Order: sequence, then C-alpha cells, then structure tokens
Amino acid sequence: MTQSVLTRADENLNASLERLFDLVRIQSISTDPAYKAECRKAAEWLVAELNSLGFAASVRDTPGHPMVVAHHEGAMPDAPHVLFYGHYDVQPVDPIELWDTAPFEPTIKELNGSKVITGRGTADDKGQLLTFVEACRAYKETVGSLPCRVTILFEGEEESGSPSLKPFLEANAAELKADYALVCDTSMWDRDTPAISAGLRGLVGEEIVITAADRDLHSGYFGGAAANPIHILTKVLAGLHDDQGRVTLDGFYEGVEETPSQIKAAWETLGLTADKFLGEIGLSIPSGEKGRSVLELTWARPTAEVNGIWGGYTGEGFKTVIAAKAFAKISFRLVGQQNPDKIREAFHAYVRAQIPADCSVEFHPHGGSPAIQLPYDSALLNTAKSALSDEWPKPAVIIGMGGSIPIVGDFQKMLGMESLLVGFGLSDDRIHSPNEKYELQSFHKGIRSWVRILDAIATA
Repeated sequence: MTQSVLTRADENLNASLERLFDLVRIQSISTDPAYKAECRKAAEWLVAELNSLGFAASVRDTPGHPMVVAHHEGAMPDAPHVLFYGHYDVQPVDPIELWDTAPFEPTIKELNGSKVITGRGTADDKGQLLTFVEACRAYKETVGSLPCRVTILFEGEEESGSPSLKPFLEANAAELKADYALVCDTSMWDRDTPAISAGLRGLVGEEIVITAADRDLHSGYFGGAAANPIHILTKVLAGLHDDQGRVTLDGFYEGVEETPSQIKAAWETLGLTADKFLGEIGLSIPSGEKGRSVLELTWARPTAEVNGIWGGYTGEGFKTVIAAKAFAKISFRLVGQQNPDKIREAFHAYVRAQIPADCSVEFHPHGGSPAIQLPYDSALLNTAKSALSDEWPKPAVIIGMGGSIPIVGDFQKMLGMESLLVGFGLSDDRIHSPNEKYELQSFHKGIRSWVRILDAIATA
C-alpha cells in the first residue's frame, strides 16, 4: 500500500506545486497590521483545502490572527493519534530591493545545480506544512483514508511571538491532545541527509543594571576613590566562566547529562570540524568547554553568553567620566533537566555577592524555558528515523538544535506530548532574508517522507 501512496504523491507533484504557489502568493505577514486580512485569507485557504480532503477543518478566531484546526479519523483505531503543527504566517520582505524575484510571486529556477522554489514562506513554513497536507492527500486519493487519526494545528503568529498560542492551547487542551506532536519547522543535515532534532536548548534571559554613584563623575576628581560600575560589571561577567570554559554558577550543571557515546560517534561521522564550522564566520579556535566538539558544544551543552554591554560615554570623541550605571544583557542556553528558575536564582546570588555595599544591582528577567530532550532510545524517534532512511539517499541522523522552538515546550508542558521534529529545510534557504527559497527536492521528498512516517507510526 505504501508504494501506491508514494506513486500518487509523485503523480500529484505538479498540482501540489500549484497549491504551494497559491499559498505563497497570500501575503500573510503577521507582524504588520496592514496584512491582517491576508493572514485570515491564508487561514481560510488552508481550511478549504483540508475540508476538501475530508478533514473537519475550521478557522478559530483569537485576539490576534486565527488558528486553523482540523481533525480526521484514521483507518486503524488502535494506531496512535498525531497532532501536526505548522504556521502559515511569514516574515516581512524588507529590504525589497534585495530580492531577485517578487517575494510573493513564487517561481522555480536553477540555483547551484538544483531546482529551487523561490518566494517568502516557501521554506518557513508554507512549503514545510504543505508537505504533510500533500502526504495526506496522496493517502486519501489512493486508499480513501488516513492510516492513523490526525489533528492539524496551523497558527498565524509564529513570526510575531505567538501571543495567542498558549491561551489557545489552554482553552482547547482536550481537543488538541494527542499521542505525539509532529513539527515540520526544522532542517536537514544536508541535501541528501534527513535529520530528526532530538533536543532543543532552553533559555534564561537577564538584564542587569549596576548603580554606583548618584550621578556620572569626573574621572580626574573621583577616579581611584569612587566605585566604577563598569569595572564591577566586567568583573562579574568575566567570572561567569573558568579557565576550562565551564560556567561557574553554583549548581549550574545539575540536570546536565553526558551525551551517549554512540550519539557523539554518529555526530563525528558528519564531518563538521571546528575549522569548517568556525571558518565560515572568520574564526578558527573553539570557545566554550575544552575538549568537546563544536556539535556537542552547540547541540548538547549549556552556555552563558553576554549579548550586550554598555555604560558611560560612547559617543564621538572622548569624555573622561565615571558612569553612574552599567548595563548588560546575558542569556543562558539550557540542556537536559536544568531548571530555569534555579539558574536564574543562582545567577542573582552570584552577582549580588560581588556588588560593593554602597552600590546596588537591579535584575530584569527576559523569559525562561526548559530544554526539550527526546530520549535517544525513543520508539517514536527510531520509527521515524527508519522511515526517513528508506526515502533519502543517506540514512537519517539524530541531531540537536542550539536554539529553541517554544511550541515544543508548550506541547510537552501543557498537553503532555512528545514532539517529533522533522523538517526538510536547508541551512542556505535564506529564511527571514531576501531571496528565500525551498529546494524542489525538499518539497517532493518531504511529501514522500511524511507518507512513510505516517505509515510507520500507524503500524509500529
């Protein structure tokens, strides 16, 4: 049966591309109020497509842009129930003059020997979400049903912070809860190697303000006697790491587990050396913890990074001043079972311990979320890995992600669901930038991949 569904997906490719073109032409820029009607138009377009496939689909209003929710029963009642997530909104196109083609007039062209689909949203995330919809279409047109029960959730605010998402999940938890969530908003390792993201780092953000004197001071008159908050701040920041690159906060590594040796060995086979990884950005020497590969550092280890620092006079020329205040923004990327609240408390305690008695510090938090880690021996992960490996020229690899996808944490915390992160984007797809593109192979084999994954999940 699977082969007949794959054959139908191949036969449908030209029509699938036309549907993608129609969706890309809708200018669903969520962050700009001028495109509110376009966002609703995209939601309504998706609802119409899903209803035509036999889903019970509807537009759900929110205080912002609408959600799309759809349900379809599966042919095998004992098969798992899956929730597929994607987003139909896109980033603004500015600067428009840097686009080679009109951003909302998709085309297919040759680029570096590959056929690509150009246009805003082709990779992030319209092309990605339609790979799943078109896989469902191939199933319905071939066997008249889907192999398992499917719920779909498309949001229209992912590119503008998803302000309506958590309230919507809370209000509709019973309807949306499934056995697994499927998320298609990630990338492959390379053009021929599919990837499953097993880990997402969490995040703790902090802004600190250190205050010394009650005003800026003349450095000749007060220098050497008055506390300088910039000196205090730089000492605080420098002390966040030891000579081995480890973070010095008390209890920082609680909940951090070592990456299994077989996973690290698999990462080594990917061939990403420090020279190759850092050379692309004009660097060559790895920072962070000593003795670890760049993939382990960026995928599986926690970090502390200074994202901004300022104070005193920074204008043209020179001003001999001792600033009254010094500022910094710091972010911590978390892994494993690290607790964001404990990390924040440890950071506050560390900073306060270094502030002189006649000075003060203020803390301004900027969000916090735990890491997400799918067990490397997860049955879901290995089922999907096998299905992907059957489709692509090279076997699927299990990777980590240095950043965060908040919806994955929300699915876990609010709905109790593991998420399978499978995407078909490439690192050079220029998402959020002019000339965004999506490989034609990514779209075509992405559809075929979801056919295989749905079948594998249903029959596992």
